Amino acid sequence: MMNQAELVLRIALGFIVLFAMARWSGRKEISQMTFFNLVSAIAFGSIAAALVVNPSVSLINGVIALLGWAVFTVITDQMHLKSKKVRKLLMGDPVIVIKNGKILEKALRQTRLDTDSLQAMLRQKNVFSLSDVDYAIFETDGKLSIMKKPNKQTVTKKDLNIAVTKGNFVPLSTELVADGQVNLQNLAKMKKDQTWLEQQLQQAGVRSVDDVFYAEVQPDGTLYVDKRDDLLH
Repeated sequence: MMNQAELVLRIALGFIVLFAMARWSGRKEISQMTFFNLVSAIAFGSIAAALVVNPSVSLINGVIALLGWAVFTVITDQMHLKSKKVRKLLMGDPVIVIKNGKILEKALRQTRLDTDSLQAMLRQKNVFSLSDVDYAIFETDGKLSIMKKPNKQTVTKKDLNIAVTKGNFVPLSTELVADGQVNLQNLAKMKKDQTWLEQQLQQAGVRSVDDVFYAEVQPDGTLYVDKRDDLLH
């Protein structure tokens, strides 16, 4: 068992070394941390915790472990900055999840994304309809980069002094089919049924709901449909 004086000393040493290593390792906001940075930070915390509360870990060994991990992290970061191959090994490559306005299902599975998560990330970019998106890329830091379709870019109705009129069908783009499953709750809110949906799909050139990966209705009543099994290239 360690006495109180030793405990205070361990806490002080742990804090000082952690603070110094954090400053030495470089300044990065949490939102800018890579997966490797996150793992490294967790490891720092675990080593520091062991140094403070585990009497079987000597002070010198704990400090050496913290310093050693910090050196390893800094060296890896420097390799990451200087070598594209190392960056690819540590972080992987960005993945295109929407191409030419079509959702790439294989890419979603590769990135462990579902349609709900994809829509949430689009909304964070002020995109409330998948039909507005030409390309979307899932970046290595977990963020989504998007390029809107040409007719949705730059110039707005306000720029052209055109009065904005609200759609009268639904207030916002509404999901009707996601991952091949019909959203009966949204249909009920719209006071529509599956028969109506099937008719709309047929008008859009889709034979059956089974052929649909994702579909949503726009505020003006038009239907956006993404069929199953789009190719990655």
